[in-house]
Amino acid sequence: MKGIKGARIYFWNDTLSNEIAKHDANEKQFAPSPFNPIQLRQIDRQTEIMKNSALALLLLLGTAACMTPPPPPVERPPAKIALALGGGAARGFAHVGVIKALEAQGISADIVVGTSAGSVVGALYASGLDGFQIQELSMNMGEDQVIDGSGMYQCIAETMVSNKRGCIKGQALQDFINRNVHGLAIEKLDKTFAAVATNLKTGKMVVFRTGNTGMAVRASSSVPVFFEPVTINGQDYVDGGLVAPVPSSVARSLGADFVIAVDISDRPQDQSTAGITDILWQTFSIFGQTLNRHEQSSADIVIRPVTHGLPSANVSGRNKAVLEGEKAVAAILPELKAKLAKLNETRHVAGMP
Repeated sequence: MKGIKGARIYFWNDTLSNEIAKHDANEKQFAPSPFNPIQLRQIDRQTEIMKNSALALLLLLGTAACMTPPPPPVERPPAKIALALGGGAARGFAHVGVIKALEAQGISADIVVGTSAGSVVGALYASGLDGFQIQELSMNMGEDQVIDGSGMYQCIAETMVSNKRGCIKGQALQDFINRNVHGLAIEKLDKTFAAVATNLKTGKMVVFRTGNTGMAVRASSSVPVFFEPVTINGQDYVDGGLVAPVPSSVARSLGADFVIAVDISDRPQDQSTAGITDILWQTFSIFGQTLNRHEQSSADIVIRPVTHGLPSANVSGRNKAVLEGEKAVAAILPELKAKLAKLNETRHVAGMP
Protein backbone atom coordinates (compact mmCIF):
# COMPACT_ATOMS: atom_id res chain seq x y z
CA MET A 1 0.00 0.00 0.00
CA LYS A 2 1.34 3.42 -0.87
CA GLY A 3 1.27 6.48 1.41
CA ILE A 4 0.04 9.97 0.59
CA LYS A 5 1.77 11.90 -2.19
CA GLY A 6 4.50 14.31 -1.10
CA ALA A 7 5.22 12.37 2.04
CA ARG A 8 7.77 9.68 2.72
CA ILE A 9 6.40 6.48 1.47
CA TYR A 10 6.41 3.34 3.76
CA PHE A 11 5.36 -0.06 2.84
CA TRP A 12 3.39 -1.68 5.60
CA ASN A 13 4.60 -5.11 6.37
CA ASP A 14 5.29 -7.33 9.43
CA THR A 15 8.86 -6.15 9.87
CA LEU A 16 7.78 -2.55 10.11
CA SER A 17 5.08 -3.47 12.61
CA ASN A 18 7.60 -5.16 14.86
CA GLU A 19 9.94 -2.21 14.77
CA ILE A 20 7.16 0.16 15.76
CA ALA A 21 6.23 -2.11 18.73
CA LYS A 22 9.83 -2.18 19.94
CA HIS A 23 10.04 1.57 19.68
CA ASP A 24 6.87 2.03 21.74
CA ALA A 25 8.19 -0.33 24.41
CA ASN A 26 11.47 1.54 24.66
CA GLU A 27 9.63 4.82 24.92
CA LYS A 28 7.62 3.49 27.83
CA GLN A 29 10.73 2.01 29.60
CA PHE A 30 12.65 5.21 29.41
CA ALA A 31 9.71 7.49 30.01
CA PRO A 32 10.71 10.67 31.84
CA SER A 33 10.10 10.74 35.73
CA PRO A 34 7.22 12.88 36.95
CA PHE A 35 9.67 14.39 39.55
CA ASN A 36 12.37 16.84 38.76
CA PRO A 37 16.00 16.21 39.96
CA ILE A 38 15.62 18.33 43.12
CA GLN A 39 12.53 16.42 44.19
CA LEU A 40 14.29 13.14 43.52
CA ARG A 41 17.22 14.14 45.77
CA GLN A 42 14.77 15.10 48.55
CA ILE A 43 13.04 11.73 48.25
CA ASP A 44 16.42 9.98 48.45
CA ARG A 45 17.33 11.93 51.59
CA GLN A 46 13.99 11.16 53.25
CA THR A 47 14.36 7.50 52.40
CA GLU A 48 17.85 7.47 53.93
CA ILE A 49 16.60 9.27 57.04
CA MET A 50 13.83 6.70 57.46
CA LYS A 51 16.30 3.84 57.11
CA ASN A 52 18.64 5.40 59.69
CA SER A 53 15.75 6.08 62.08
CA ALA A 54 14.55 2.48 61.84
CA LEU A 55 18.09 1.23 62.52
CA ALA A 56 18.47 3.57 65.49
CA LEU A 57 15.14 2.39 66.89
CA LEU A 58 16.20 -1.25 66.62
CA LEU A 59 19.51 -0.47 68.38
CA LEU A 60 17.66 1.42 71.12
CA LEU A 61 15.27 -1.45 71.72
CA GLY A 62 18.13 -3.92 71.87
CA THR A 63 20.09 -1.76 74.31
CA ALA A 64 17.02 -1.28 76.51
CA ALA A 65 16.52 -5.03 76.63
CA CYS A 66 20.13 -5.52 77.74
CA MET A 67 19.83 -2.78 80.37
CA THR A 68 16.64 -4.13 81.98
CA PRO A 69 17.45 -4.37 85.72
CA PRO A 70 17.40 -7.86 87.27
CA PRO A 71 14.35 -8.74 89.37
CA PRO A 72 14.66 -7.73 93.02
CA PRO A 73 15.96 -10.48 95.35
CA VAL A 74 13.34 -12.56 97.10
CA GLU A 75 12.76 -11.19 100.58
CA ARG A 76 13.83 -13.75 103.19
CA PRO A 77 12.30 -13.46 106.63
CA PRO A 78 14.79 -13.59 109.51
CA ALA A 79 15.44 -17.05 110.91
CA LYS A 80 14.54 -17.63 114.55
CA ILE A 81 17.13 -19.74 116.35
CA ALA A 82 16.27 -21.38 119.66
CA LEU A 83 18.43 -22.79 122.40
CA ALA A 84 16.88 -25.65 124.40
CA LEU A 85 18.93 -26.09 127.58
CA GLY A 86 18.43 -29.35 129.42
CA GLY A 87 18.54 -30.20 133.09
CA GLY A 88 21.45 -31.72 134.95
CA ALA A 89 21.89 -30.04 138.34
CA ALA A 90 25.44 -28.70 138.83
CA ARG A 91 26.44 -29.98 135.38
CA GLY A 92 24.44 -27.02 134.09
CA PHE A 93 27.68 -25.00 134.04
CA ALA A 94 28.35 -26.77 130.74
CA HIS A 95 25.58 -24.60 129.24
CA VAL A 96 27.77 -21.57 129.91
CA GLY A 97 30.55 -23.05 127.78
CA VAL A 98 28.10 -23.85 125.00
CA ILE A 99 26.80 -20.27 124.92
CA LYS A 100 30.33 -18.86 124.90
CA ALA A 101 31.40 -21.09 122.01
CA LEU A 102 28.29 -20.32 119.96
CA GLU A 103 28.71 -16.59 120.46
CA ALA A 104 32.34 -16.88 119.34
CA GLN A 105 30.96 -18.17 116.02
CA GLY A 106 28.44 -15.33 115.75
CA ILE A 107 25.50 -17.60 116.63
CA SER A 108 23.00 -16.05 119.00
CA ALA A 109 19.64 -17.46 120.04
CA ASP A 110 16.40 -15.51 119.68
CA ILE A 111 14.45 -17.99 121.83
CA VAL A 112 15.73 -19.62 125.03
CA VAL A 113 13.94 -22.48 126.77
CA GLY A 114 15.31 -24.12 129.89
CA THR A 115 14.59 -27.06 132.15
CA SER A 116 15.97 -27.13 135.68
CA ALA A 117 19.65 -26.06 135.54
CA GLY A 118 19.01 -25.05 131.94
CA SER A 119 16.40 -22.55 133.11
CA VAL A 120 18.93 -20.99 135.50
CA VAL A 121 21.50 -20.34 132.76
CA GLY A 122 18.77 -19.63 130.22
CA ALA A 123 17.17 -16.87 132.28
CA LEU A 124 20.52 -15.11 132.72
CA TYR A 125 21.24 -15.41 128.99
CA ALA A 126 17.77 -14.19 128.02
CA SER A 127 18.19 -11.17 130.27
CA GLY A 128 21.00 -9.88 128.07
CA LEU A 129 24.12 -11.32 129.70
CA ASP A 130 26.64 -12.85 127.32
CA GLY A 131 28.55 -16.08 127.87
CA PHE A 132 31.56 -14.44 129.51
CA GLN A 133 29.38 -12.45 131.90
CA ILE A 134 27.47 -15.57 132.91
CA GLN A 135 30.75 -17.41 133.42
CA GLU A 136 32.10 -14.66 135.65
CA LEU A 137 28.88 -14.64 137.63
CA SER A 138 28.85 -18.42 138.04
CA MET A 139 32.52 -18.65 139.01
CA ASN A 140 32.01 -16.16 141.83
CA MET A 141 28.74 -17.72 142.99
CA GLY A 142 28.77 -19.31 146.42
CA GLU A 143 26.67 -22.40 147.08
CA ASP A 144 24.77 -20.53 149.77
CA GLN A 145 23.61 -18.02 147.13
CA VAL A 146 21.43 -20.63 145.44
CA ILE A 147 20.84 -23.22 148.16
CA ASP A 148 19.11 -22.28 151.38
CA GLY A 149 18.71 -24.64 154.34
CA SER A 150 21.02 -27.53 155.14
CA GLY A 151 24.02 -28.46 153.07
CA MET A 152 23.30 -30.79 150.17
CA TYR A 153 24.37 -34.04 151.82
CA GLN A 154 22.81 -33.21 155.18
CA CYS A 155 19.69 -32.25 153.26
CA ILE A 156 19.50 -35.70 151.69
CA ALA A 157 19.88 -37.40 155.07
CA GLU A 158 17.24 -35.19 156.70
CA THR A 159 14.74 -35.70 153.94
CA MET A 160 15.06 -39.47 153.98
CA VAL A 161 14.17 -39.72 157.67
CA SER A 162 11.47 -37.08 157.91
CA ASN A 163 8.12 -36.14 156.45
CA LYS A 164 9.44 -32.89 155.01
CA ARG A 165 8.55 -32.13 151.39
CA GLY A 166 12.15 -31.15 150.79
CA CYS A 167 14.94 -29.58 152.75
CA ILE A 168 15.89 -26.83 150.30
CA LYS A 169 13.32 -24.07 150.07
CA GLY A 170 14.59 -22.58 146.83
CA GLN A 171 14.01 -18.98 147.89
CA ALA A 172 17.75 -18.26 147.63
CA LEU A 173 17.78 -19.44 144.01
CA GLN A 174 14.72 -17.34 143.22
CA ASP A 175 16.33 -14.25 144.74
CA PHE A 176 19.64 -14.90 142.94
CA ILE A 177 17.92 -15.00 139.56
CA ASN A 178 15.73 -11.95 140.15
CA ARG A 179 18.68 -9.95 141.39
CA ASN A 180 20.74 -10.73 138.30
CA VAL A 181 17.94 -10.12 135.80
CA HIS A 182 17.26 -6.81 137.55
CA GLY A 183 13.80 -7.86 138.66
CA LEU A 184 12.47 -8.17 135.11
CA ALA A 185 9.47 -10.38 134.48
CA ILE A 186 9.85 -13.16 131.92
CA GLU A 187 7.98 -11.23 129.23
CA LYS A 188 10.30 -8.22 129.73
CA LEU A 189 13.57 -10.07 129.13
CA ASP A 190 15.68 -9.25 126.05
CA LYS A 191 15.07 -12.65 124.47
CA THR A 192 11.97 -14.82 124.35
CA PHE A 193 12.29 -17.08 127.40
CA ALA A 194 10.37 -20.02 128.84
CA ALA A 195 10.98 -22.19 131.89
CA VAL A 196 9.60 -25.73 131.93
CA ALA A 197 8.22 -27.26 135.15
CA THR A 198 5.99 -30.16 136.16
CA ASN A 199 2.61 -29.84 137.86
CA LEU A 200 3.02 -32.13 140.87
CA LYS A 201 -0.67 -33.01 141.09
CA THR A 202 -1.40 -33.70 137.41
CA GLY A 203 2.05 -34.69 136.21
CA LYS A 204 1.63 -32.43 133.19
CA MET A 205 4.22 -30.13 131.71
CA VAL A 206 3.82 -26.43 132.43
CA VAL A 207 5.63 -23.75 130.44
CA PHE A 208 6.10 -20.42 132.21
CA ARG A 209 6.11 -17.58 129.67
CA THR A 210 5.16 -14.65 131.88
CA GLY A 211 5.49 -13.54 135.46
CA ASN A 212 8.20 -13.68 138.11
CA THR A 213 11.38 -14.92 136.42
CA GLY A 214 13.06 -16.13 139.59
CA MET A 215 9.97 -18.01 140.75
CA ALA A 216 9.59 -19.74 137.39
CA VAL A 217 13.24 -20.83 137.47
CA ARG A 218 12.82 -22.02 141.05
CA ALA A 219 9.82 -24.14 140.04
CA SER A 220 11.67 -25.55 137.04
CA SER A 221 14.66 -26.47 139.24
CA SER A 222 12.88 -27.96 142.26
CA VAL A 223 14.25 -31.49 142.16
CA PRO A 224 11.81 -33.68 144.11
CA VAL A 225 12.99 -34.76 147.57
CA PHE A 226 15.78 -32.16 147.63
CA PHE A 227 13.77 -28.98 146.93
CA GLU A 228 10.38 -28.18 148.31
CA PRO A 229 7.69 -27.93 145.64
CA VAL A 230 6.95 -24.35 144.62
CA THR A 231 3.37 -23.19 145.06
CA ILE A 232 2.10 -20.77 142.41
CA ASN A 233 -1.56 -19.77 142.28
CA GLY A 234 -2.49 -22.74 144.45
CA GLN A 235 -0.65 -25.32 142.33
CA ASP A 236 2.54 -27.17 143.32
CA TYR A 237 5.35 -27.40 140.79
CA VAL A 238 8.55 -29.43 140.68
CA ASP A 239 11.50 -29.99 138.35
CA GLY A 240 10.73 -29.82 134.63
CA GLY A 241 13.11 -32.69 133.96
CA LEU A 242 10.31 -35.09 134.87
CA VAL A 243 8.47 -34.17 131.66
CA ALA A 244 11.03 -32.53 129.34
CA PRO A 245 14.69 -33.09 130.26
CA VAL A 246 15.74 -31.23 127.07
CA PRO A 247 12.81 -28.99 126.06
CA SER A 248 13.25 -29.05 122.27
CA SER A 249 9.55 -29.43 121.52
CA VAL A 250 8.73 -26.35 123.59
CA ALA A 251 11.34 -24.33 121.70
CA ARG A 252 9.80 -25.44 118.42
CA SER A 253 6.30 -24.52 119.60
CA LEU A 254 7.47 -20.98 120.33
CA GLY A 255 8.15 -20.40 116.64
CA ALA A 256 11.76 -21.51 116.26
CA ASP A 257 12.99 -22.24 112.74
CA PHE A 258 16.11 -23.94 114.07
CA VAL A 259 16.48 -25.62 117.47
CA ILE A 260 19.86 -26.22 119.08
CA ALA A 261 19.38 -28.66 121.96
CA VAL A 262 21.94 -29.09 124.73
CA ASP A 263 21.82 -32.40 126.59
CA ILE A 264 23.86 -32.49 129.81
CA SER A 265 22.12 -35.49 131.32
CA ASP A 266 24.02 -38.50 132.59
CA ARG A 267 23.95 -41.70 130.61
CA PRO A 268 22.73 -44.58 132.79
CA GLN A 269 25.61 -46.81 131.71
CA ASP A 270 28.10 -44.30 133.17
CA GLN A 271 26.55 -44.16 136.63
CA SER A 272 27.39 -45.92 139.86
CA THR A 273 24.65 -47.71 141.76
CA ALA A 274 26.60 -48.37 144.96
CA GLY A 275 24.58 -46.30 147.40
CA ILE A 276 21.13 -44.84 147.93
CA THR A 277 22.09 -41.48 146.48
CA ASP A 278 23.57 -43.16 143.41
CA ILE A 279 20.40 -45.16 142.92
CA LEU A 280 18.29 -42.03 143.19
CA TRP A 281 20.30 -40.26 140.48
CA GLN A 282 20.29 -43.39 138.35
CA THR A 283 16.50 -43.43 138.53
CA PHE A 284 16.40 -39.91 137.12
CA SER A 285 18.93 -40.87 134.42
CA ILE A 286 16.88 -43.85 133.18
CA PHE A 287 13.67 -41.88 133.27
CA GLY A 288 15.20 -38.92 131.49
CA GLN A 289 16.83 -40.99 128.77
CA THR A 290 13.47 -42.26 127.52
CA LEU A 291 11.97 -38.77 127.50
CA ASN A 292 15.02 -37.35 125.74
CA ARG A 293 14.60 -39.62 122.76
CA HIS A 294 11.19 -38.08 122.17
CA GLU A 295 12.24 -34.50 122.87
CA GLN A 296 15.34 -34.55 120.72
CA SER A 297 13.35 -35.45 117.63
CA SER A 298 12.23 -31.80 117.66
CA ALA A 299 15.82 -30.52 117.56
CA ASP A 300 17.80 -29.70 114.43
CA ILE A 301 21.07 -30.45 116.18
CA VAL A 302 21.98 -31.79 119.62
CA ILE A 303 25.08 -30.74 121.55
CA ARG A 304 26.20 -33.29 124.14
CA PRO A 305 28.96 -32.11 126.49
CA VAL A 306 30.82 -34.94 128.18
CA THR A 307 29.43 -34.79 131.71
CA HIS A 308 30.57 -38.19 132.98
CA GLY A 309 32.57 -37.66 136.12
CA LEU A 310 31.26 -34.15 136.74
CA PRO A 311 29.60 -33.76 140.15
CA SER A 312 25.87 -33.17 140.01
CA ALA A 313 25.29 -32.35 143.66
CA ASN A 314 27.90 -29.59 144.13
CA VAL A 315 29.54 -26.83 142.14
CA SER A 316 33.17 -27.93 142.49
CA GLY A 317 33.42 -29.01 138.86
CA ARG A 318 32.17 -25.76 137.32
CA ASN A 319 35.41 -24.93 135.44
CA LYS A 320 35.60 -28.36 133.82
CA ALA A 321 31.90 -28.22 132.96
CA VAL A 322 32.32 -24.91 131.11
CA LEU A 323 35.27 -26.35 129.20
CA GLU A 324 33.30 -29.46 128.23
CA GLY A 325 30.55 -27.23 126.87
CA GLU A 326 33.03 -25.38 124.66
CA LYS A 327 34.57 -28.63 123.42
CA ALA A 328 31.16 -30.08 122.58
CA VAL A 329 30.35 -27.11 120.32
CA ALA A 330 33.70 -27.45 118.54
CA ALA A 331 32.91 -31.10 117.85
CA ILE A 332 29.65 -30.38 116.02
CA LEU A 333 30.59 -27.01 114.48
CA PRO A 334 30.97 -28.18 110.83
CA GLU A 335 27.56 -29.86 110.93
CA LEU A 336 25.98 -26.86 112.64
CA LYS A 337 27.34 -24.39 110.09
CA ALA A 338 26.24 -26.57 107.18
CA LYS A 339 22.69 -26.79 108.51
CA LEU A 340 22.51 -23.06 109.17
CA ALA A 341 23.79 -22.35 105.64
CA LYS A 342 21.00 -24.52 104.27
CA LEU A 343 18.44 -22.65 106.36
CA ASN A 344 19.91 -19.36 105.11
CA GLU A 345 18.70 -20.18 101.59
CA THR A 346 15.10 -19.57 102.63
CA ARG A 347 15.38 -17.60 105.85
CA HIS A 348 18.07 -15.06 106.64
CA VAL A 349 20.37 -16.30 109.39
CA ALA A 350 21.97 -13.42 111.30
CA GLY A 351 25.62 -13.02 110.36
CA MET A 352 25.24 -14.76 106.99
CA PRO A 353 24.96 -12.98 103.60
